[in-house]
Amino acid sequence: MPRRTPRTALDRLRTFRRLPGFLKTASVCVLVAGLLSPLTQATVAAADATAANDYCGGRCSDILPPGENGNATLAQILLNQAFGTQPAHAEDQLGPYANLATGYKALTDTTVNTFFNDASFGVPADQVASTEKPAGRGDVTIVRDKKTGVPHITGTTRYGTEFGAGYAAAQDRLWLMDVFRHVGRGQLTSFAGGAPANQGLEQQFYRNAPYTEADLQAQIDNAVAKNGARGQQALADVTAYLDGVNAYIDASDSGRYFPGEYVLTGHKDSITNAGTIEHFKVTDLVALASVIGSLFGSGGGGEVDNALSLLAAQAKYGVEEGTKVWESFRERNDPEAVLTVHDGQSFPYGAKPADAQGQALPDAGSVTQEPLVHDRTGSAATAGATSTSASAAKTALGSARRGMSNALVVSGKYTASGHPIAVFGPQTGYFAPQLLMLQEIQGPGISARGASFAGLSMYVELGRGQDYSWSATTSGQDIIDTYAVELCQDDYHYLYHGTCTAMEKIEQKNAWKPTTADGTAAGSYTLRAWRTAYGPVEYRATVGGKKVAYTTLRSSYLHEADSIIGFQMLNDPDYVKGPKDFQSAAQHINFTFNWFYADSQHTAYYNSGDNPVRASGVDSEFPVWARPAYEWRNWDPATNTADYTPPSAHPNSVDQDYYVSWNNKQAEEYTTASWGDGSVHRGNLLDDRVKKLVAAGGVTRTKLVQAMADAGLADLRAEDVLPKLLKVVTSSPVTDSTAAAAVSRLQAWVAAGAKRTETSAGSKKYADADAIRILDAWWPLLVKAEFEPGLGSDLYTAVTGNLPVDEAPSAGHGPTGSHAGSSFQYGWWSYVDKDIRAVLGESVRGGLARKYCGGGSLSACRDTLISTLKQAAGLTAAQVYPGDDQCSAGDQWCADSIVQRTLGGIKHGRISWQNRPTYQQVVEYTSHR
Repeated sequence: MPRRTPRTALDRLRTFRRLPGFLKTASVCVLVAGLLSPLTQATVAAADATAANDYCGGRCSDILPPGENGNATLAQILLNQAFGTQPAHAEDQLGPYANLATGYKALTDTTVNTFFNDASFGVPADQVASTEKPAGRGDVTIVRDKKTGVPHITGTTRYGTEFGAGYAAAQDRLWLMDVFRHVGRGQLTSFAGGAPANQGLEQQFYRNAPYTEADLQAQIDNAVAKNGARGQQALADVTAYLDGVNAYIDASDSGRYFPGEYVLTGHKDSITNAGTIEHFKVTDLVALASVIGSLFGSGGGGEVDNALSLLAAQAKYGVEEGTKVWESFRERNDPEAVLTVHDGQSFPYGAKPADAQGQALPDAGSVTQEPLVHDRTGSAATAGATSTSASAAKTALGSARRGMSNALVVSGKYTASGHPIAVFGPQTGYFAPQLLMLQEIQGPGISARGASFAGLSMYVELGRGQDYSWSATTSGQDIIDTYAVELCQDDYHYLYHGTCTAMEKIEQKNAWKPTTADGTAAGSYTLRAWRTAYGPVEYRATVGGKKVAYTTLRSSYLHEADSIIGFQMLNDPDYVKGPKDFQSAAQHINFTFNWFYADSQHTAYYNSGDNPVRASGVDSEFPVWARPAYEWRNWDPATNTADYTPPSAHPNSVDQDYYVSWNNKQAEEYTTASWGDGSVHRGNLLDDRVKKLVAAGGVTRTKLVQAMADAGLADLRAEDVLPKLLKVVTSSPVTDSTAAAAVSRLQAWVAAGAKRTETSAGSKKYADADAIRILDAWWPLLVKAEFEPGLGSDLYTAVTGNLPVDEAPSAGHGPTGSHAGSSFQYGWWSYVDKDIRAVLGESVRGGLARKYCGGGSLSACRDTLISTLKQAAGLTAAQVYPGDDQCSAGDQWCADSIVQRTLGGIKHGRISWQNRPTYQQVVEYTSHR
């Protein structure tokens, strides 16, 4: 059957499903001529922009596809849908970004900006496209450059600077900002339409953060109150930023150049201009922050799934042996795992306690998921809608989080110039418009250029200062715990410190009807969450016969706004003057990220997040009883604050020879919540290449970009696991002609570099296409045949619930989904690697508890691999790549291709697969203040 693509709720967000049909009956020419005029706002005469001090010497570059302009009027949307016409700067960064996949081998330092933007401060006079004084203010100027249309905001007052930042954000991302403030409140369907994908998205985030308006306001109040002068400045900055956003709303409304999506979703009338675009308020930004934090910066969760797979292992092997087997698959601290901090430092966190205390494992068969959606009517009651709800719940409750990466940073000791070089950025997916936006902000106490999430761009969140750059990857250490609260009186009361206490019911009622953008039939439902002192209820079960509710408590819950102080510091040139200042700023970010830094002299790394100090003996992998003895140390339920591990206990480093991160393990003894930090990880693709560069010395920007790009085209399975599989297969002569032919193709592919690359730029055909097809078909077959006989179907299924088997570019499973670029983060490559090496009799550190392939027999293992290889080789391209809403069956290139998922009315073409950051910097500072 055709694959559903993609599998995560964010990737599935579709707000414009009926536009093609609408265009069949609408006159585009008439609409363009008379419906909305003018299409663009007027700007004052162009003038030179004043650049601040820039110590990068022209060696700072960046890129963010598809383009800076994420707003389009109704006329522009209709032109795009009918003829493919693109608004200015809507996709002018997509081509250069895509072309690196075929152009990186010929790259030179002088051609870097063929594939990236010049990220120097300011705009040369001959490159100024427009200059604007937003709302007629005299204390801020927005200059946009000709090449990309990026806003360069220069203010003479702090208020004016932030006003300009808000105004520019609304110019470029107003519709997207509006979408996500509604997502954060669980109100997307009422705002944008009731498509099942929209239902899933709002459910995914509401389950994790069911906040009231008072909760949202309290979070900003608390963040301000506890941070003194910086907190007050943050509030002033937010206020000015919102004033700028709202000034643009008013101007675009009266001028009728607001985003056309407001018309297509029924919020504005295209003829009379009736309707309202609601002003933004401070709680909207907290709602936005909760979405971003939950999506990229909230490591942990999955304790109930862990308990279920542990129980399955114990049922199969007995308690002692089953626990041993489970721990071997969990790989908490695998000695073969690639590390970001690899200089021998260790940072113990999340280790298995010698004598676990307070565990509350469920009785077999008793676990049920807490329903979130109630009172379904109309289209909300369809099978598709209920299936989407189940998928959203799985995404919200599991420990596997979307990857946000990657980073390659090399010390100046090993570069040709003697200055550090960094190639880094976040892998945030591909959307139209993009979740991130580029900007430069120069004003009192602020001097930065880079990317920020739309609606949170009062500061640059990832980018550069005057003489330093910083970036992040998702880290995933465990800041979420699951508690078993014992029920009393009924299902909605629980024991809190011995007192029977009522749960708090939080509800959001949503209803929708068909619009031009979304023809989903009318429907409605109620989102209902039950909150306890220990967080929202996620499951029900019995433990030792007692009825319990399993709740999840996240250290950043009720603290979505706290990170604003860290970002403020990173933008302040008077604060960040070196690596220690950078680490201090990152310590103020409570989301779970790996932060990287480079200036002209130093490199640095810091792992952020509020890591709770757990009670002695508590194993964070599993649910524990909701009792004082097992609570976080000095936990205050009223504020959800506790003791946190000190900065020195977080993985951190200055001037290591090099750093790499692709969401891999941070350091020795530092356990992350997600599974899969074993001997084979996509981080190895970076580490292997950068290690060779460092050993040779003379690293340049070109060489480091090439290392990133080469790793971004590699098939992890083919590069790091396939040679060992073939070693087993060829341990005796392969006499079967089908298997022999398949082996020959696979060997040739490995010899050619094991890349998924086009035969030539734009061919849309892969070199080694047959070998790629064979491995894509073989991997799931061989994993199942290798492990299920030994584990048994129940345990095998349970462990696949903890860690998906595969995440190839064309796979529609895993936390990333199809057509999303990011690949090979989650999969069984480490298990296969360790098991096959053990069967071959090779040395394995941290091996699995048992041998699985062929029951440990080399000949039996070989028979299993050859049998499944023959089966895979016999599958046609149409069977391996069955087609989806983007591609016809059998189109291998298309199945891998990256799609800019529409979050608005503008569409873009597909690009060839690359596994690389969405926003990316290439930096080499030549001097320092």
